[in-house]
Amino acid sequence: MRGLAALALLAYAVSAQATALVPTAATAATAPGVTAGAGAPGGPTSAAVAAAPTVATPAALAEPALISPRALGAATLAVARAGERLVAAGERGTVLWSDDGGKTWQQARVPVRAGLTALRFVDARHGWAAGHLGVILKTDDGGKTWSLQLDGQRAAQAMLAAATDDASRRAAQRLVEEGADKPWFDLEAIDAQRAIAVGAYGLAMATRDGGRTWDPLPLRAVNPRGLHLYGVRAVGGHWVIAGEQGLLLRSSDDGATFSALASPYKGSFFGLLSTRSGALLAYGLRGSVYRSGDAGASWDKVELGTPVSLQAGLERADRGELALLAQNGELFVSTDDGHRFTRRPPPAGPLPAAGLAAAPDGAWVIASLRGTRRAPPTP
Repeated sequence: MRGLAALALLAYAVSAQATALVPTAATAATAPGVTAGAGAPGGPTSAAVAAAPTVATPAALAEPALISPRALGAATLAVARAGERLVAAGERGTVLWSDDGGKTWQQARVPVRAGLTALRFVDARHGWAAGHLGVILKTDDGGKTWSLQLDGQRAAQAMLAAATDDASRRAAQRLVEEGADKPWFDLEAIDAQRAIAVGAYGLAMATRDGGRTWDPLPLRAVNPRGLHLYGVRAVGGHWVIAGEQGLLLRSSDDGATFSALASPYKGSFFGLLSTRSGALLAYGLRGSVYRSGDAGASWDKVELGTPVSLQAGLERADRGELALLAQNGELFVSTDDGHRFTRRPPPAGPLPAAGLAAAPDGAWVIASLRGTRRAPPTP
């Protein structure tokens, strides 16, 4: 399993949220205006979904994140820029925001206590967060407040409603019966209407209407074993997905169909970094990095000289830099669009790092299991 997934699962175990259940008579959505897949508000309305067994809803989906001063030191797994603002997310639904470059943080209001693993913003106001229990959240105010758009129960129901053959129906039925715990590992936000979420067991869904509906992506034929999906990016009009055991998938028709790409690596890819030039970097296990200039059709190996797995990637266009973050907090920086990288010491010291962002003043901001850290820009 990917390094970030391991960090996410560790934080998840610490929160102990998977064991807390509350009885409920329905597995469909109860939040007004929230839908998943085709059908009336509240979720898919097919006969298959209506016949799905009742599953207990985790308490973490029914309770808002606790507002507490202790949240400022909570484990964080993702950090991102929303215009000039920084937003970080992590255990038990904790979301923090900062308007001073990460020097001080304030806690956002979040309707769930599920651990959050991914953040993406399309502008200063609009963005998504995703994480455990199949949770996908949306913000329209730069991360101060969030609304729930999807959870693992509704995601499974949407998969069942979209199934077109016996094998996919059986697989989707198992997802329904297993309950809500279906973690997402990455997000891509293309614009204010379109976003993609990928996660464990080959789960992938997309919205094309700002999150009012989330529809399963047709990946079963190209990922029949349900390998975990760890990264997704849109580049050059293509959607590219990376996962375990070197899995690489691509769509050239806005997610309508996918094909498997020839992979240069048999180990797991933990993430993707797309650049403004159109380059794509796939990174992951044991410091492995591969670069593509043609949306994944071909790849060149990039030597980093480290055995440490890579957790996150970032483009700093204002400085003409690409940065990759290792699991131990080290940085690798490129000034030639990802052809070569220079190793730099951990800007915030050694720590179990998970996410990377750049503050408006150039400082590094790192999400970690020890909380969010700010460090001066490296020379």
